[in-house]
Amino acid sequence: MFVSSYVCRFVRMMMRSKLILLTLLLLLACNEDRAGKSTPWLRISQNSRYLTTENGDPFFWLGDTGWLLFQKLSREEADRYFDNRKQKGFNVIQVVVIHNLNRDANFYGDSAFTDHRIDQPLVTPGSSPDDPGQYDYWDHVDYLVKLAGEKGLYLAMVPVWGSNVRSGHVTMAQAKKYAGWLASRYRNEPNIIWVNGGDVKGSDSTSIWNAIGDTIRSICPRHLITYHPFGRTQSSEWFHNQSWLDFNMFQSGHRRYDQDTAGLRYGEDNWRYMLSDYNRSPVRPSLDGEPSYESIPQGLHDPSQPYWTDDDVRRYAYWSVFAGGCGFTYGHNAIMQFHKTGDKDPAYGVKEYWEEALDAPGASQMIFLKELILSRPYFERAPAQEILAGENGERYDYITVTRGKDYVFAYTWNGRNININTDMLHWNEYRASWFDPRNGTIEPAGTYRSGGSETFDPPGETQPGNDRVLILESTR
Repeated sequence: MFVSSYVCRFVRMMMRSKLILLTLLLLLACNEDRAGKSTPWLRISQNSRYLTTENGDPFFWLGDTGWLLFQKLSREEADRYFDNRKQKGFNVIQVVVIHNLNRDANFYGDSAFTDHRIDQPLVTPGSSPDDPGQYDYWDHVDYLVKLAGEKGLYLAMVPVWGSNVRSGHVTMAQAKKYAGWLASRYRNEPNIIWVNGGDVKGSDSTSIWNAIGDTIRSICPRHLITYHPFGRTQSSEWFHNQSWLDFNMFQSGHRRYDQDTAGLRYGEDNWRYMLSDYNRSPVRPSLDGEPSYESIPQGLHDPSQPYWTDDDVRRYAYWSVFAGGCGFTYGHNAIMQFHKTGDKDPAYGVKEYWEEALDAPGASQMIFLKELILSRPYFERAPAQEILAGENGERYDYITVTRGKDYVFAYTWNGRNININTDMLHWNEYRASWFDPRNGTIEPAGTYRSGGSETFDPPGETQPGNDRVLILESTR
């Protein structure tokens, strides 16, 4: 009887161990499945203003311009870059698949095409994207797409930079063939967003851009598509009603007010582009996909001019997002071209190498905007300039306001007083605080009763770059 009891206990113990082991294996499989889906498919939100994941979670686009990623970085360098951007809160990297057809090789010397013809991708049969020395240009792109996805990053990919089309090096037939081949190759990758165009007006080669957009849409119905336009223009000018376009993008550009002499819309007032898009019908999300880059000459081409700083980057970010933007794209002169030692033709008076620029002040500050926006109910947020009592302010004095049901954010770039018509809040009582965009800290500023106009004086002196966000929250 003792032996029989011992055997029974032993059998039960073994069965329990197997059950625990099976449970652990199932949990591991679930975790692996979740890891493989760290970049869910993206959608347009129900109110058509913002982006969301397929699960309905808010997706605030915080982009970085890593335009020459595929051409300039090794796999090891790309891994370092991705890790740095992920740590800083970026979730989108804007990249160019083909920047220059006449120089279509990558870090390893592999060419993208035969004879630089965009309709003849150079693919090595049997090569592996996972084995160094055994892959081609497109295997390298494959590898980086998957690496980004594993790290929770989306790649906003420009199929071919606009200058190649504008110069006549891409025909309609070639554009369709290449777009179809490229879309078919990446149709099942959820972490890709397609960016048609590439620093070019939509009025230039319009039929080709529509052909590329239509072709990608027909093959990649689940991917989002936008258009990256020329400086100080917006995609909505040409493509707002095209069926292939899901959301708009504008490039507010790199010029100061006094340098903006070409009459191309709004210049530094990037909030004007955003409000213009916000008021269009049908409703589509929009964002500033290329503002003034950190550490690039004001006006872009003359290194003797002052360089844009993190103060300016924050202004572009908060102005456009509070005006209704679904996100914002940051840029740094050295990062966008991945400037390296030995580069023969660095552009735009670049002063740093890309590794140095990874931790530039502006890059480290963008996460605070993202965290602020996501800290409150996201999809109800809307521009709310009507809450200001008095004038909005001109140029650098401009104050921009956004709100949800129970909160208000008002941004001043130079720290001037903010006057609020509290009757417009529709709250009995509210508390105020000051948010510092440079470090994300919050300083309480008291509790108030609604009624009439209230003036709020930000900490510090009124001067360029002393920016603050006034936060008002209902206490009911």
